Amino acid sequence: MELRVLRYFLAVAREESISAAAQSLHLTQPTLSRQLMELETELGTQLFVRGNRKVTLTEEGMRLRRRASEILSLVEKTELEFRETEEQIRGKVYIGAGETCAMHLIARAARELSVCHPMIRYHLYSGNAQEVAERLDQGLLDFGVLIEPADLKKYDYLDLPTADSWGVLLRKDHPLAQKTCIQPKDLHNEPLILSRQSLADESFFHWLGKEEADLNIAATYNLLYNASIWVEEGLGCAVCLDRLISIAPDSGLCFRPLEPKQQVRLHVVWKKYTVFSPAAEHFLDTLRGVLASDAAPSQSE
Repeated sequence: MELRVLRYFLAVAREESISAAAQSLHLTQPTLSRQLMELETELGTQLFVRGNRKVTLTEEGMRLRRRASEILSLVEKTELEFRETEEQIRGKVYIGAGETCAMHLIARAARELSVCHPMIRYHLYSGNAQEVAERLDQGLLDFGVLIEPADLKKYDYLDLPTADSWGVLLRKDHPLAQKTCIQPKDLHNEPLILSRQSLADESFFHWLGKEEADLNIAATYNLLYNASIWVEEGLGCAVCLDRLISIAPDSGLCFRPLEPKQQVRLHVVWKKYTVFSPAAEHFLDTLRGVLASDAAPSQSE
């Protein structure tokens, strides 16, 4: 497969029309049609269903769209790395993370680095631990912020000097909002909105004393903001990490920690034996300095 043909394929998938894609690519329609047919022959599968008004992707076509996007993103990332120079560090740093207040440390490192190298650009990807790890493994991310439990065997990593606490996001008029903390029995009969992170964490069910099948699970989520809207609308209580959603006096929401306390550690990870771009290398050095400074005792201690 040629990169040029993959770009043609993605253009047709985006436009849902061979004629519109040909126009955007400055090609004739017969030329583009021939390239697509040759791609299908090369792969031995049908990629499009050609209708009267538009073309749609087959299941194999949708798979190729994902892979082609990943391949071209990696190519672009590699080309940018080789255009960077030590004198004027440019380029992009790709960081993936779940929702966590530890991103303040990542942002602090980016801010400090921008003083000397303002041409570095950052691309943030938000997803759960599995999604972040997959993009790391595919070379689409330079760094990932993983929340425990995480398999660190194939990564180099830095421990972040902070921890997130699990708790429950509630409406302020919910009966459980009167409590200072939430115990397992409080949730046994409540409609719950659970993160995919908590569903994959055996320690959560151990704390709860219940199996997943025995719970009243109203919904699941991977990012908390939309789940918080469901909480506002009274659809359930969201089990989540602290400090992610505003619980200001006018928010209508409150957060109550779990009891006994359930905390998770966080790590910045990258693939072992990675050869970083200059931009990513400088970012990692700066992050190490930020973490060392954050961990150092203050003058008053």
